[in-house]
Amino acid sequence: MISIVLGFYGQKFPGTIAYMLQSTEYQVKPYLAWFWRTNDFSKVDRRRTLQRTGRAKLIVLALRLGMLLQALLGIVLITQGIRIGQSSTIYFGLAVLLSYPIVWAHLITVPLLFAKHFVVGPKDRRLVARSKEVFTAHDAIKIAVAGSYGKTTMKELLLTVLSEGKRVSATPANKNVAVSHAVFARKLKGDEDVIIIEYGEGAPGDVAKFAETTQPTIGIITGLAPAHLDQYKTLDAAAKDILSLADYLQDKQVYVNSESLPLKKYIKPSFHTYNNKKVLSWTVSDINVDITGLSFVMKNGKTTLKLKSGLIGEHLVGSLALCVAIAHDIGLSPAEIELGVAKTAPFEHRMQPRPVGGGWIIDDTYNGNLEGTRAGLELLAGLKANRKTYVTPGLVDQGKESERVHHELGELIAKADPDSVVLMKNSVTKYIQEGLKKGDYKGKLSVQTDPLKFYTNIDQLIAAGDVILMQNDWTDNYN
Repeated sequence: MISIVLGFYGQKFPGTIAYMLQSTEYQVKPYLAWFWRTNDFSKVDRRRTLQRTGRAKLIVLALRLGMLLQALLGIVLITQGIRIGQSSTIYFGLAVLLSYPIVWAHLITVPLLFAKHFVVGPKDRRLVARSKEVFTAHDAIKIAVAGSYGKTTMKELLLTVLSEGKRVSATPANKNVAVSHAVFARKLKGDEDVIIIEYGEGAPGDVAKFAETTQPTIGIITGLAPAHLDQYKTLDAAAKDILSLADYLQDKQVYVNSESLPLKKYIKPSFHTYNNKKVLSWTVSDINVDITGLSFVMKNGKTTLKLKSGLIGEHLVGSLALCVAIAHDIGLSPAEIELGVAKTAPFEHRMQPRPVGGGWIIDDTYNGNLEGTRAGLELLAGLKANRKTYVTPGLVDQGKESERVHHELGELIAKADPDSVVLMKNSVTKYIQEGLKKGDYKGKLSVQTDPLKFYTNIDQLIAAGDVILMQNDWTDNYN
């Protein structure tokens, strides 16, 4: 009880509010939803801390000053009420004094809303409009990458492989919304042979708008899975948005991952499909995967390519195969293609292995969807190890599908049969446990209430010959 009161009225409260705003990217609706479902503000920042940017410091300062002035006003009113013997003034003063955390937690959103609608919004619209002119005038092959998962990986693989023989530029990191595309367009030199643009999906209509602005000539759809269902509501709605890329391209030069089971019913005969067996006229064979990387062979007529990559997981072979096929089509030589594939390596927090004490930790914490989780668990099941440990908090943004998705996740974990499972305590933990029970999991199960402490000390839990797979992340704003 004391920690709850201190969390609400203590010195840390302004910083906590700034952290909540920062974690929700200063979006008012998700911030307010988080605020009203929080019971103890002293325990909000369990996974991360406030990044003290200029904006964050200004918000903290405004909150401290505003709260102080309101508290002083409340004290003045109470004092005045006592002096004149007027109880209504005393009660009003008490209300003013006690309500300052709630009042200022809401008042701070007013300048954010004002800036969004009258300053940032118009500026961003002008920037996006200018970027459309840049993309339209550019003669490069423009490859758009969309999907519920695997977008950044596909973009980075294309960038690595195609750069062996062409001048290539790609949107950085996971910067995949309209304003990010516009900033990227301003940095183009104009002499690029290939431009690769990653499309995010945050709300219905996004992908169609991105396509209209960036004018792609090739479209890649990496997969479909329950994600952002707080916005799309249903998987069909998400599929419609993602496939609007194909609509823009009139179903021409569209490559679709046929290994994505939920995506299969949307595949048209006019689409090109890719998987770990075939893409276009190329066949894939001799796949070998271990903790240090993978290798495979591709054949197309008389051309044979023996390919090696630092990536791990058979689910990535199809993506690499598509990169090879596109590279060949735009004129890269077999030697350039083999060298490009050899340079591919795991990306940060995406199936990224690191050796620890004679064992391995595989960091796949950026993964945030069921299909990526399925692929990771299949890899874990196939690896040789003395002990296998699987760590997850579950998946966010699953909307009304959350219970079903986490039951299935529990069953997938049980099927992979790791020696131990570690869950991070949150609102979906019970569903994963129910799935584990249904899957008849017999290994060791533990539930952690302090994720930061667990991840900080995870290196101490591994011994020679062990493998620990960490999947998914659960940021504080979902607690």
